[in-house]
Amino acid sequence: QVQLVESGGGLVQAGGSLRLSCAASGRTFSNFVMSWFRQAPGEEREFVAAIYWNGIIDYSESVQGRFIISRDNAKNTVYLQMNSLKPEDTAVYYCAQRQFGTNGSSRVANSYAAWGQGTQVTVST
Repeated sequence: QVQLVESGGGLVQAGGSLRLSCAASGRTFSNFVMSWFRQAPGEEREFVAAIYWNGIIDYSESVQGRFIISRDNAKNTVYLQMNSLKPEDTAVYYCAQRQFGTNGSSRVANSYAAWGQGTQVTVST
């Protein structure tokens, strides 16, 4: 199994930036999808961004043009560069891994087998 640990969250003012990291350890596989989700209090977990083994990237409309997802395979780490942050970006951010061949849309949270514990991002006005 793979273990995922997020870091980089914190408190920032609107318009600021943060970079989240997700470090993977244990068993890893080449044909995987790495994604970021977020969850605000009282709300369901929301898809943010995904990066596929073939380099294809998918962003939710709410973060398109502001966030950048990337992956460093040598370090087994995926990143989420968050720019122009808004108060509505406030949430716990989770990274997740899904193996190639898993059924369903990669935007569906329950299709992922491995999750980190999350890192809090708070954007103040």
